[in-house]
Amino acid sequence: MKTKIKAAKAFDQPKPFTPGVTRGMVREHAYRLYRDKLPEHPLTLEDWVLAEKDLVATMEAEGVEG
Repeated sequence: MKTKIKAAKAFDQPKPFTPGVTRGMVREHAYRLYRDKLPEHPLTLEDWVLAEKDLVATMEAEGVEG
């Protein structure tokens, strides 16, 4: 019985959805979050979105404006 394996597709960094958050901010945060995954496995769209969400949550917890 074969199992379907969904291959993660590498994705260029998308434009952030959150106002006041730049690509550079998200990129830096993503590289900190996924340093163990890089450079062998490029970041997927899901990785970029999760990094932005985590960055925004961190900024709100620290009370930092973008």
